[in-house]
Amino acid sequence: MRDLRLRLRRTRRTPALRRLVRETALAPGDLVAGAFVVPGNGVRDPIPSLPGVDRVSPDRLAEDARRLADLGVGGIILFGIPASKDPKGSGAWDPKGPVPEALRLLHRASLDLVLLADVCLCEYTDHGHCGVLRPGKQEVDNDASLEFLSRAAACYAEAGADVVAPSDMMDGRVAAIRAALDADKHADIAILSYAAKYASAFYGPFRDAAGSTPAFGDRRGYQMDAANRREAMREIALDLDEGADMVMVKPALAYLDVLHEARDSFDVPLGAYNVSGEYAMVKAAAAAGALDEKRATLEVLTAIRRAGADFILTYHAAQAAVWLGERE
Repeated sequence: MRDLRLRLRRTRRTPALRRLVRETALAPGDLVAGAFVVPGNGVRDPIPSLPGVDRVSPDRLAEDARRLADLGVGGIILFGIPASKDPKGSGAWDPKGPVPEALRLLHRASLDLVLLADVCLCEYTDHGHCGVLRPGKQEVDNDASLEFLSRAAACYAEAGADVVAPSDMMDGRVAAIRAALDADKHADIAILSYAAKYASAFYGPFRDAAGSTPAFGDRRGYQMDAANRREAMREIALDLDEGADMVMVKPALAYLDVLHEARDSFDVPLGAYNVSGEYAMVKAAAAAGALDEKRATLEVLTAIRRAGADFILTYHAAQAAVWLGERE
């Protein structure tokens, strides 16, 4: 037993040895940065609940995307914040909206960066839910929402998105979006489904950033119960059957068991979303001097990779890429 412990310890003795035997690799190319896009020009509006993250206009986003590409970050996902909202969330498929405008700019720039567009109505509806409501009722109409989600996905594909990422958790939305993309001659555009998206307490800063807190009720009727793991595997299987090319688990840290089981169960590209609340916790603890931000951030991201994620959506992307470029 002692000899085995000595053998294990010997391989930890120097930074070079630790790198040589390291089981899990984390690289900038494994990361997808999140970005909040607003209308206008020259806008850079800091988000207090997400230190280091701004709401930006398309032109400023183009500047940020060039830096991400230079750092080797794998991709960027866009969340739109429209100038005005309505019950249907019609800004989601407005070709002059902030996300399509930004996608056109980024597409023309030909950056070595995967362009992803989040597909949901919550940022665009005046009630803050992820789909449209039944007439005269305070409940989401799943089937009626599919048409509008499909319009948004087709709009983003036309503007230059490489990947559309439905995050709404409406039943059947992957099939509806795939059909809409194919009908619009966008059969080459991939779908990343938020297949296992939980009704989580860790979304608070995002809702603050996007102004998407529900005006009534909550999203537990269509997002998953935090207590369920097997249900997530059924959700993932259904989305793959409908045509998803990639799937994602959201959030990441409190759901590493779900992520690990998904990796064992499905041989497809698998993402994990290191969500706004997880990011904000690290930032707050670091600001209070309670932990080392660099070490904690890279440890969190490595843990998500170790659990099975092929790629990670994270607000840490730019800073993590800088740190990853430094030697241990």
